[in-house]
Amino acid sequence: METSAPQLSDEAMPPEQESIVTVVGPMGRKSRHKAEDIRAYDFRQPAFLAPTELRKLRQRHDDFARSLSARLSMYLRLEVSLEVTKLQTVRYQDFTASLGTPTHLTLFKAEPLKGICLLDIPPRLGLTMVDRLLGGPGSVSTADRDLTEIETALLDQAVQIVLNEWCRHWQSFEDLRLGLLGHESNGKFLQTAPHDTMMICISMETHIGDCVAQMQMAFPHYALEPIVKHLTAASATEKADVKAPAIPPARWNSELDRMPVSVSAQWDGLQMTARELVALKPGDVLMLDPQVTQQVQVHVASAPKYKARLGTRGGNWAVELTQPLTN
Repeated sequence: METSAPQLSDEAMPPEQESIVTVVGPMGRKSRHKAEDIRAYDFRQPAFLAPTELRKLRQRHDDFARSLSARLSMYLRLEVSLEVTKLQTVRYQDFTASLGTPTHLTLFKAEPLKGICLLDIPPRLGLTMVDRLLGGPGSVSTADRDLTEIETALLDQAVQIVLNEWCRHWQSFEDLRLGLLGHESNGKFLQTAPHDTMMICISMETHIGDCVAQMQMAFPHYALEPIVKHLTAASATEKADVKAPAIPPARWNSELDRMPVSVSAQWDGLQMTARELVALKPGDVLMLDPQVTQQVQVHVASAPKYKARLGTRGGNWAVELTQPLTN
Protein backbone atom coordinates (compact mmCIF):
# COMPACT_ATOMS: atom_id res chain seq x y z
CA MET A 1 0.00 0.00 0.00
CA GLU A 2 1.50 3.28 -1.06
CA THR A 3 1.01 6.48 0.82
CA SER A 4 1.87 9.96 -0.34
CA ALA A 5 3.15 12.75 1.89
CA PRO A 6 0.58 15.37 2.68
CA GLN A 7 0.91 18.49 0.63
CA LEU A 8 0.14 21.95 1.90
CA SER A 9 -2.18 24.03 -0.11
CA ASP A 10 -1.63 27.71 -0.76
CA GLU A 11 -4.25 28.43 1.87
CA ALA A 12 -2.27 26.54 4.54
CA MET A 13 0.82 28.75 4.00
CA PRO A 14 -0.15 32.41 3.66
CA PRO A 15 2.26 34.33 1.42
CA GLU A 16 3.06 36.84 4.17
CA GLN A 17 4.37 34.04 6.42
CA GLU A 18 6.98 32.96 3.87
CA SER A 19 9.10 35.98 4.89
CA ILE A 20 8.99 35.07 8.59
CA VAL A 21 12.10 33.40 10.08
CA THR A 22 12.31 31.53 13.39
CA VAL A 23 15.37 32.60 15.41
CA VAL A 24 16.74 30.50 18.29
CA GLY A 25 18.17 32.72 20.99
CA PRO A 26 19.85 32.16 24.37
CA MET A 27 18.49 29.26 26.48
CA GLY A 28 16.77 27.87 23.39
CA ARG A 29 14.16 30.62 23.28
CA LYS A 30 12.57 30.97 19.89
CA SER A 31 11.28 34.16 18.32
CA ARG A 32 9.94 35.02 14.89
CA HIS A 33 11.28 37.89 12.80
CA LYS A 34 10.90 39.19 9.28
CA ALA A 35 13.49 37.85 6.85
CA GLU A 36 14.61 41.35 5.87
CA ASP A 37 15.44 42.07 9.53
CA ILE A 38 17.96 39.20 9.67
CA ARG A 39 21.55 40.11 8.75
CA ALA A 40 23.91 37.35 7.63
CA TYR A 41 27.09 36.88 9.70
CA ASP A 42 30.27 35.36 8.26
CA PHE A 43 32.06 33.50 11.06
CA ARG A 44 35.22 33.29 8.93
CA GLN A 45 35.41 37.10 8.89
CA PRO A 46 34.06 38.23 12.26
CA ALA A 47 35.68 41.66 12.16
CA PHE A 48 33.09 44.36 11.98
CA LEU A 49 33.78 47.71 13.59
CA ALA A 50 30.92 50.09 14.22
CA PRO A 51 31.27 53.60 12.77
CA THR A 52 31.79 54.97 16.29
CA GLU A 53 34.63 52.50 16.90
CA LEU A 54 36.29 53.40 13.61
CA ARG A 55 35.94 57.07 14.49
CA LYS A 56 37.60 56.56 17.89
CA LEU A 57 40.46 54.63 16.28
CA ARG A 58 40.86 57.39 13.68
CA GLN A 59 41.03 60.07 16.37
CA ARG A 60 43.65 58.15 18.34
CA HIS A 61 45.77 57.60 15.23
CA ASP A 62 45.49 61.28 14.32
CA ASP A 63 47.13 62.01 17.69
CA PHE A 64 49.70 59.29 17.01
CA ALA A 65 50.60 60.83 13.63
CA ARG A 66 51.14 64.26 15.21
CA SER A 67 53.40 62.92 17.97
CA LEU A 68 55.31 60.73 15.50
CA SER A 69 55.93 63.76 13.26
CA ALA A 70 57.69 65.50 16.15
CA ARG A 71 59.74 62.41 17.07
CA LEU A 72 60.94 61.77 13.51
CA SER A 73 61.69 65.46 12.94
CA MET A 74 64.02 65.49 15.95
CA TYR A 75 65.60 62.17 14.99
CA LEU A 76 66.25 63.04 11.34
CA ARG A 77 66.91 66.75 12.07
CA LEU A 78 64.56 67.53 9.19
CA GLU A 79 60.92 68.56 9.15
CA VAL A 80 58.69 65.50 8.87
CA SER A 81 54.93 65.76 8.38
CA LEU A 82 52.47 62.88 8.74
CA GLU A 83 48.71 62.93 8.21
CA VAL A 84 46.27 60.02 8.48
CA THR A 85 44.51 59.81 5.13
CA LYS A 86 42.59 56.55 5.51
CA LEU A 87 41.54 54.03 8.14
CA GLN A 88 39.69 51.04 6.77
CA THR A 89 39.10 47.30 7.15
CA VAL A 90 40.21 45.12 4.23
CA ARG A 91 40.84 41.43 3.66
CA TYR A 92 44.41 40.24 4.08
CA GLN A 93 44.49 39.03 0.47
CA ASP A 94 43.31 42.42 -0.85
CA PHE A 95 45.81 44.29 1.34
CA THR A 96 48.82 42.29 0.13
CA ALA A 97 47.66 42.60 -3.48
CA SER A 98 47.54 46.41 -3.14
CA LEU A 99 51.18 46.67 -2.02
CA GLY A 100 53.70 48.04 -4.47
CA THR A 101 56.53 45.98 -5.94
CA PRO A 102 59.11 46.31 -4.62
CA THR A 103 58.26 47.59 -1.14
CA HIS A 104 59.75 47.37 2.32
CA LEU A 105 57.60 45.46 4.80
CA THR A 106 58.49 45.13 8.47
CA LEU A 107 56.84 42.27 10.36
CA PHE A 108 56.40 42.91 14.07
CA LYS A 109 54.48 41.85 17.17
CA ALA A 110 53.22 44.01 20.02
CA GLU A 111 52.84 41.67 22.98
CA PRO A 112 50.38 40.84 24.51
CA LEU A 113 48.35 41.61 21.36
CA LYS A 114 47.76 38.59 19.15
CA GLY A 115 48.85 38.21 15.55
CA ILE A 116 51.62 39.56 13.35
CA CYS A 117 51.32 43.20 12.30
CA LEU A 118 52.83 44.93 9.28
CA LEU A 119 54.51 48.27 8.59
CA ASP A 120 54.79 49.17 4.91
CA ILE A 121 57.37 51.83 3.92
CA PRO A 122 57.78 52.49 0.17
CA PRO A 123 61.44 52.14 -0.91
CA ARG A 124 61.71 55.80 -1.94
CA LEU A 125 60.58 56.93 1.52
CA GLY A 126 62.91 54.43 3.20
CA LEU A 127 65.89 55.49 1.09
CA THR A 128 65.14 59.15 1.91
CA MET A 129 65.37 58.33 5.63
CA VAL A 130 68.59 56.34 5.07
CA ASP A 131 70.15 59.19 3.09
CA ARG A 132 69.36 61.58 5.90
CA LEU A 133 70.77 59.21 8.54
CA LEU A 134 74.02 59.06 6.55
CA GLY A 135 74.29 62.88 6.64
CA GLY A 136 72.77 63.58 3.24
CA PRO A 137 70.10 66.19 2.40
CA GLY A 138 67.30 63.60 2.38
CA SER A 139 66.78 63.43 -1.38
CA VAL A 140 66.98 60.31 -3.57
CA SER A 141 66.17 59.33 -7.11
CA THR A 142 62.57 58.49 -7.93
CA ALA A 143 63.46 54.95 -9.03
CA ASP A 144 62.26 52.31 -6.52
CA ARG A 145 64.55 49.40 -5.73
CA ASP A 146 65.09 46.85 -2.98
CA LEU A 147 67.03 48.04 0.05
CA THR A 148 70.42 46.52 0.75
CA GLU A 149 71.18 44.84 4.07
CA ILE A 150 73.04 47.92 5.32
CA GLU A 151 70.20 50.23 4.27
CA THR A 152 67.70 47.91 5.96
CA ALA A 153 69.73 47.97 9.19
CA LEU A 154 69.84 51.77 9.12
CA LEU A 155 66.14 52.05 8.31
CA ASP A 156 65.32 49.73 11.23
CA GLN A 157 66.44 52.54 13.56
CA ALA A 158 63.66 54.78 12.21
CA VAL A 159 61.24 51.84 12.18
CA GLN A 160 61.94 51.29 15.89
CA ILE A 161 60.96 54.92 16.56
CA VAL A 162 57.72 54.57 14.58
CA LEU A 163 56.64 51.35 16.28
CA ASN A 164 57.79 52.34 19.78
CA GLU A 165 55.78 55.56 19.44
CA TRP A 166 52.73 53.52 18.40
CA CYS A 167 53.11 51.22 21.43
CA ARG A 168 53.65 54.19 23.74
CA HIS A 169 50.46 55.77 22.44
CA TRP A 170 48.43 52.90 23.97
CA GLN A 171 50.32 52.85 27.25
CA SER A 172 47.25 53.92 29.22
CA PHE A 173 45.41 50.80 27.98
CA GLU A 174 48.07 48.13 27.52
CA ASP A 175 51.78 47.83 28.31
CA LEU A 176 52.85 46.77 24.81
CA ARG A 177 56.23 45.13 24.17
CA LEU A 178 57.60 45.52 20.66
CA GLY A 179 59.37 42.74 18.78
CA LEU A 180 60.67 42.91 15.18
CA LEU A 181 60.24 39.61 13.32
CA GLY A 182 61.70 40.26 9.88
CA HIS A 183 61.38 42.00 6.53
CA GLU A 184 59.84 41.31 3.17
CA SER A 185 60.02 43.12 -0.18
CA ASN A 186 57.00 41.57 -1.90
CA GLY A 187 53.50 41.17 -0.51
CA LYS A 188 52.93 38.01 -2.54
CA PHE A 189 55.30 36.08 -0.29
CA LEU A 190 53.56 37.04 2.95
CA GLN A 191 51.94 34.25 4.94
CA THR A 192 51.38 35.93 8.28
CA ALA A 193 47.60 35.35 8.32
CA PRO A 194 44.89 33.43 6.40
CA HIS A 195 43.92 35.14 3.14
CA ASP A 196 40.39 35.91 4.39
CA THR A 197 41.52 37.56 7.65
CA MET A 198 40.17 41.06 8.09
CA MET A 199 42.90 43.68 8.54
CA ILE A 200 42.62 47.18 9.99
CA CYS A 201 44.78 49.36 7.75
CA ILE A 202 45.97 52.88 8.59
CA SER A 203 47.45 54.96 5.75
CA MET A 204 49.57 58.03 6.56
CA GLU A 205 50.79 60.53 4.00
CA THR A 206 54.41 61.27 4.87
CA HIS A 207 56.37 64.36 3.79
CA ILE A 208 60.16 64.36 4.20
CA GLY A 209 61.88 67.05 2.18
CA ASP A 210 60.80 66.59 -1.42
CA CYS A 211 59.60 63.03 -0.81
CA VAL A 212 55.86 62.40 -0.43
CA ALA A 213 54.72 58.80 0.08
CA GLN A 214 52.11 56.70 1.86
CA MET A 215 53.29 54.77 4.92
CA GLN A 216 50.87 52.04 6.03
CA MET A 217 50.31 50.03 9.19
CA ALA A 218 48.12 46.91 9.08
CA PHE A 219 46.81 44.89 12.04
CA PRO A 220 44.71 41.72 12.14
CA HIS A 221 41.30 42.57 13.55
CA TYR A 222 41.77 40.28 16.54
CA ALA A 223 45.01 42.11 17.46
CA LEU A 224 43.20 45.41 18.02
CA GLU A 225 40.11 43.94 19.70
CA PRO A 226 41.41 44.62 23.26
CA ILE A 227 42.29 48.20 22.32
CA VAL A 228 38.87 48.80 20.75
CA LYS A 229 37.19 47.44 23.90
CA HIS A 230 39.29 49.78 26.04
CA LEU A 231 38.35 52.73 23.85
CA THR A 232 34.65 51.88 24.07
CA ALA A 233 34.80 51.39 27.84
CA ALA A 234 36.74 54.63 28.33
CA SER A 235 34.20 56.54 26.25
CA ALA A 236 31.29 55.10 28.28
CA THR A 237 33.07 56.03 31.53
CA GLU A 238 33.66 59.59 30.34
CA LYS A 239 29.99 59.97 29.45
CA ALA A 240 28.95 58.63 32.87
CA ASP A 241 31.33 61.01 34.64
CA VAL A 242 30.11 64.06 32.77
CA LYS A 243 27.42 65.68 34.89
CA ALA A 244 25.72 69.00 34.63
CA PRO A 245 27.44 71.49 36.91
CA ALA A 246 25.47 71.96 40.11
CA ILE A 247 24.09 75.47 40.51
CA PRO A 248 24.71 76.65 44.07
CA PRO A 249 21.74 78.17 45.89
CA ALA A 250 21.51 81.93 45.95
CA ARG A 251 23.11 83.42 49.05
CA TRP A 252 22.82 86.91 50.44
CA ASN A 253 25.94 89.02 50.09
CA SER A 254 26.65 90.44 53.53
CA GLU A 255 28.54 93.34 51.91
CA LEU A 256 25.14 94.75 50.91
CA ASP A 257 23.85 94.98 54.50
CA ARG A 258 24.72 98.68 54.92
CA MET A 259 24.34 99.86 51.35
CA PRO A 260 21.68 102.64 51.11
CA VAL A 261 18.96 102.11 48.47
CA SER A 262 16.38 104.74 47.50
CA VAL A 263 12.72 103.65 47.85
CA SER A 264 9.80 105.72 46.52
CA ALA A 265 6.02 105.28 46.11
CA GLN A 266 4.43 106.56 42.92
CA TRP A 267 1.02 106.48 41.31
CA ASP A 268 -0.72 107.81 38.21
CA GLY A 269 -4.19 109.28 37.85
CA LEU A 270 -3.88 113.07 37.54
CA GLN A 271 -3.18 114.77 34.24
CA MET A 272 -2.63 118.53 33.82
CA THR A 273 -1.69 120.77 30.96
CA ALA A 274 1.54 122.70 31.05
CA ARG A 275 -0.41 125.99 31.53
CA GLU A 276 -2.29 124.55 34.53
CA LEU A 277 0.95 123.27 36.03
CA VAL A 278 2.61 126.69 35.71
CA ALA A 279 -0.44 128.37 37.32
CA LEU A 280 -0.26 126.26 40.52
CA LYS A 281 0.42 128.17 43.76
CA PRO A 282 0.52 127.29 47.45
CA GLY A 283 -2.93 126.54 48.85
CA ASP A 284 -4.37 125.08 45.64
CA VAL A 285 -6.20 121.77 46.05
CA LEU A 286 -5.75 118.92 43.52
CA MET A 287 -8.66 116.51 43.14
CA LEU A 288 -7.57 112.81 42.99
CA ASP A 289 -9.58 109.72 42.11
CA PRO A 290 -9.86 107.58 45.29
CA GLN A 291 -8.95 104.48 43.21
CA VAL A 292 -5.39 105.73 42.66
CA THR A 293 -4.62 105.08 46.30
CA GLN A 294 -5.05 101.36 45.56
CA GLN A 295 -2.71 101.49 42.54
CA VAL A 296 0.54 102.66 44.08
CA GLN A 297 3.86 101.34 42.73
CA VAL A 298 6.89 101.06 44.99
CA HIS A 299 10.17 101.75 43.14
CA VAL A 300 13.48 100.42 44.45
CA ALA A 301 16.43 102.34 43.01
CA SER A 302 14.10 103.80 40.30
CA ALA A 303 12.92 100.31 39.21
CA PRO A 304 9.24 99.33 39.87
CA LYS A 305 9.21 96.25 42.15
CA TYR A 306 5.87 96.06 44.07
CA LYS A 307 2.21 97.00 43.92
CA ALA A 308 0.89 98.73 47.04
CA ARG A 309 -1.98 100.77 48.46
CA LEU A 310 -1.78 104.13 50.17
CA GLY A 311 -2.63 104.67 53.85
CA THR A 312 -1.41 106.16 57.10
CA ARG A 313 0.26 104.76 60.23
CA GLY A 314 1.23 106.64 63.38
CA GLY A 315 0.15 109.92 61.82
CA ASN A 316 2.44 109.42 58.78
CA TRP A 317 1.72 108.52 55.20
CA ALA A 318 2.49 104.85 54.46
CA VAL A 319 2.08 102.21 51.75
CA GLU A 320 1.22 98.55 52.20
CA LEU A 321 2.87 96.10 49.75
CA THR A 322 0.27 93.89 48.08
CA GLN A 323 2.21 91.87 45.45
CA PRO A 324 5.51 91.88 43.58
CA LEU A 325 5.70 93.11 40.01
CA THR A 326 6.84 90.62 37.36
CA ASN A 327 9.29 91.89 34.77
